Amino acid sequence: MSDAAAGSAVGGADVGAPAAGRAVAAVDLGATSGRVIVGRIEHGPDGAELRTQHVARFANDPVRTSDGLHWNFLELYHQALQGLATAERSAPGEIASIGIDSWAVDYGLLRHGRLLGIPYHYRDARCEAGVAAVHARVPAERLYARNGLQHLTFNTIFQLAAEDGLLDVADRALLVPDLLNYWLTGVEAAERSNASTTGLLDPRSREWDLELAEEAGIPARILPQLIEAGTRLGPVTGDAAKVIGRAIDVVAVASHDTASAVAAVPATRSDFAYISCGTWGLVGLELDAPVLTDAARLANFTNEGGIEGTTRFLHNVMGTWLFSESLRHWEPGATNAQRSSLLGELLADAASVTGPIPVFDANDPQFMPPGDLPDRIVRWFEARGERAPEGRAEIVRSITESLAVAFADAVETASRLADREVSTIHVVGGGSQNTLLCQRLADRSGLEVLAGPVEATAMGNLLIQAQTLGLIGPGLAELRAVVARSTAPIRYTPASR
Repeated sequence: MSDAAAGSAVGGADVGAPAAGRAVAAVDLGATSGRVIVGRIEHGPDGAELRTQHVARFANDPVRTSDGLHWNFLELYHQALQGLATAERSAPGEIASIGIDSWAVDYGLLRHGRLLGIPYHYRDARCEAGVAAVHARVPAERLYARNGLQHLTFNTIFQLAAEDGLLDVADRALLVPDLLNYWLTGVEAAERSNASTTGLLDPRSREWDLELAEEAGIPARILPQLIEAGTRLGPVTGDAAKVIGRAIDVVAVASHDTASAVAAVPATRSDFAYISCGTWGLVGLELDAPVLTDAARLANFTNEGGIEGTTRFLHNVMGTWLFSESLRHWEPGATNAQRSSLLGELLADAASVTGPIPVFDANDPQFMPPGDLPDRIVRWFEARGERAPEGRAEIVRSITESLAVAFADAVETASRLADREVSTIHVVGGGSQNTLLCQRLADRSGLEVLAGPVEATAMGNLLIQAQTLGLIGPGLAELRAVVARSTAPIRYTPASR
């Protein structure tokens, strides 16, 4: 490891050592909410199964200040600790380890272990300046050849380039789950699946591209030690241990939530596509090597790291953000539970909408910022002289059809770019509960859709911990076999069949 990427030594016991307890806890942070889930391995006649228990849920609402849009990061940390304390009280002494996953790209800058400012939200407008700064040094074509990442204005490399003077004083950058792990254990390290989303990792060697970092104006000294998913970081220390109730070990899981979700796809064969469907819809294939062709760049596909050296070759689609932000505008004072109930009602009404359904480009960047999304959808059609959806049910149906089209197109494009046949689409995450979306995806793609598990991210997180602790056997195939025994996906077939 180079001096530039050096960090605190990783602690803990040897991987595979037997666990003191038979439960593990996942802190799963999404872009709109977080949860703490306890998992237990039960061994039946057919093999190990995972049983989960939600012990805490909390909102993740950004905060806008005079200098931009930020995560309410201290509140997230507080809620995670409180959730872990609840988990410990629910199963005193049983929890053998803790694992944290979150969304990608966002980070905190440190100097001598102290956080420099409040972490920015990836939807903050400052990112555009970072894109211009990086591309002035590294043209887009060369950047893709080096990092294999889909062009998204909020990729970490662009965000870092937009920092105003802080890179001159920072000595470390830690992505969201790595920062939380540091606060729990004192260990500075970057788990590879999430590091692969920064734009600073070589997708072939899976090591930091220090030369690219310097060329892009990012000081290589801020890049921490890289570790694999399944690495024991050591016990929770200090006040955090007091809040939780004891010093439980922390395991670095596949800390990018999509990496954990893809690990938990209950696939039994290799010719599948996946959609990790939450705020974003991550649509792609699991490959043995990255696809770094110019065709992949022009199609805006990304190469991110999975567990066991796999590559997640995928495209970002706007996802259920289109539903949630519409509901936030329609019902600004409603709770998440109330909005979820309302969405169910609107989807039922949307399924009854007849006649041609207007379809818009779900990947259009104008739909990314917070605000009045239904109005932007209507204006998208009006700007093209097309009939816009009218009323809530029609807008929800239009969103559903537009997502189904975008998802189906991304699967077909991934198959073509990677020269890989696809027979089945696995939809995991919260969007797998959207029966109308799953059926329309099957109809639009002409492929069988298997929906579930809903909590794929948490299951991947929990099962990576379970493997690290020796509670289940090693290997990705065994992890997926446990998922398949633990859940029963819902099957959707194309209407034409």
